[in-house]
Order: sequence, then C-alpha cells, then structure tokens
Amino acid sequence: MSVSNYQDLKIWQKAMDLTIEIYRLVKLLPKEELFGLSNQMRRAAVSIASNIAEGAGRQSSKEFHQFLKIARGSAAELETQLLICLRIGYLSNESISNPLNLLTEISRMSSKLMTYPQTK
Repeated sequence: MSVSNYQDLKIWQKAMDLTIEIYRLVKLLPKEELFGLSNQMRRAAVSIASNIAEGAGRQSSKEFHQFLKIARGSAAELETQLLICLRIGYLSNESISNPLNLLTEISRMSSKLMTYPQTK
C-alpha cells in the first residue's frame, strides 16, 4: 500500500492526537519519573505515529502492515504504562480515559487496515 500523503490517514492523525495527549499527561507525573515512565510513555507515543508514517511511505502494503504491527506493539506498551500510572496512583481513571480511547481506536483502525490484501 502506497499512500500519497501519510498525513491524510485518519490513523496517523489519531496517533498524533494521542502523542499530544501523552506529552500533556506526563507533566502530571512526579519529577522522579522524568527519566522513567515519563520518557518511556513519550517514546511509545511517538513510535506509534512514526511507524504509521514510515509504513505508509513504503512501497508495498506488506511493508505497511509490518509497520502497523510495530505501531500496535508500541500502543500496547503505552497502554500498559498508563495502567501502571493508574495502579501506582500517579494518574486517575479520568486522566487516562481519553488516551485509552485513542489507543483503542488506533488498534481497531490498524486491524482494519491490515485486512487489505498485501502486495509485494
């Protein structure tokens, strides 16, 4: 699958929205998490949008599907980190609700995109 402009993809747009949400949310974490959870959460969020963009720029849908799988892995990583923050008490259910909803949407969209036939 070759996309003329990855920025037109709804999944990429949602991933960018998620990244902005995460950058805002990690500011609520304690300072001692600056190089721990904070850093990991930002990197995972950036990885989701970046892998979608990179995959869309590849020459085949097979490659695009592979980068979508990588993005899904980063999404699972970020979801886990949000749930860790919730369990520790750093963040509330309310504060992680929108990011979790975006992660669910991104996961559904990637699953749907991966149903398209793969080409070389």
